[in-house]
Amino acid sequence: MAGWNAPRFLEWATPVGPQTRTVIERVLQARTHPQQGYRTALGILRLAKAYGNDRLEAACQRAARLQTLTYRSIASILKHGLDRQTPTPAQGPLPLDHANVRGPDYFH
Repeated sequence: MAGWNAPRFLEWATPVGPQTRTVIERVLQARTHPQQGYRTALGILRLAKAYGNDRLEAACQRAARLQTLTYRSIASILKHGLDRQTPTPAQGPLPLDHANVRGPDYFH
């Protein structure tokens, strides 16, 4: 991998999509020396050959949301089709004034 540099990986990631570019950028920045992230970045980018750019972009978006920016995590998302699932909205707290809420006096 001699002669490779971080901007080249970002250049390769750009056509895939902005989420993929962000993931690659963060992978390279997370290492003390960007060269330590080259293998991970290259592995992530190679997933586009097997799954296509759209699926890799969706997987990178999901990985970024979950803050799991590893090759293994992104490959697992693709393998299990999680990139094709729409995220469920976070459910807020249940209202305290609900017919099924018994309150503290019920158990005493």
